[in-house]
Amino acid sequence: MQSYQVIGLMSGSSMDGVDLACCEFSYKDSNWEYKIIAAETIPYDEKWRVRLSQLYKQPIDLYAKTDAFYGRYLGILIKNFIQKHQIKPQLVASHGHTIFHQPLAGFTAQIGDGAAISAMCGLPVVNGFRSMDLAFGGQGAPLVPVGDKFLFPNEEACLNLGGIANISFLKDGKLKAFDISPCNIVMNRIARWLGHSFDAEGRIAATGEVDPILLNELEQLDFYQINKAKSLGREWINAEFWPIIKKYQDTSEEEKMATIAEHIALRIAAVLNENQINKVLVTGGGTFNSNLIKLIQSKTKAQLVLPDEMTIHFKEALIFAFLGVLRIRNEENVWSEVTGSKTNHIGGALWGNFKDII
Repeated sequence: MQSYQVIGLMSGSSMDGVDLACCEFSYKDSNWEYKIIAAETIPYDEKWRVRLSQLYKQPIDLYAKTDAFYGRYLGILIKNFIQKHQIKPQLVASHGHTIFHQPLAGFTAQIGDGAAISAMCGLPVVNGFRSMDLAFGGQGAPLVPVGDKFLFPNEEACLNLGGIANISFLKDGKLKAFDISPCNIVMNRIARWLGHSFDAEGRIAATGEVDPILLNELEQLDFYQINKAKSLGREWINAEFWPIIKKYQDTSEEEKMATIAEHIALRIAAVLNENQINKVLVTGGGTFNSNLIKLIQSKTKAQLVLPDEMTIHFKEALIFAFLGVLRIRNEENVWSEVTGSKTNHIGGALWGNFKDII
């Protein structure tokens, strides 16, 4: 039996913080097993949140500087995490924080310099998981479905309610996966307008009335008509989604939140219903938005299954840790049937000394 202990690092588009999960993976009888040994989320302070959210429009030298400084910051977080939990990981697999994602233009960028991370924490690092897929003509996303297939093989479908809602499921023997709609990334922004970091349990949305005209306009967005591999990024949200929201100046923030929650629920339910999904595992921060969960459930007969809190919080960090394991084993960790690239391939750049684990 082969086993690996890996720290998975994830910073999502909802920008609530950095997820760290130390995970153990074992390969036995052609099957993968896992357990999360230790995990926590380190919230961003306001300085980091603003810097990351505004970096896409800053000068190139500030981008390069932030890439290096953010890598050092992540490395320090990892070092402190190891000391706090008294763990002995072999490597780090870091998703980084996405600043640009423009697959149609052929590029994506996740900051968090791998060399800086490795130097600060003293461990070898795998990062840059998405770049090779863009080079092969793919979307660079979603990558999590590979982990869904190997680590959650008994689940009919897996739905993640993060900054962006995405799903993976088997259909006609093939793995299908794609981004569905914006999720926490837009609800968190409305919440901040009202002085909250997020809409706890969906209470803001629950107090508002749905604006049917705004809802109809959101439902007509072209992205929802695409039937091939597709992914969303902050650029699309800023260019296509927010201009619609901002037009409705007479609609209160509570009504906007209620309308956005209704829209997200409709989009997710449509995917579940169109693909005749009977049961779906739901993870991500949006899982704790009870109002959103109720809205989705009211629009579909699919059973929404909520796992333990550790899985809900840290499934993406877990899976990027697993993608790191596949990378050092020189096994394919990105599949063309999911991303639309020309071929299956091995994604991820290596930093540091891997001689003791490869």
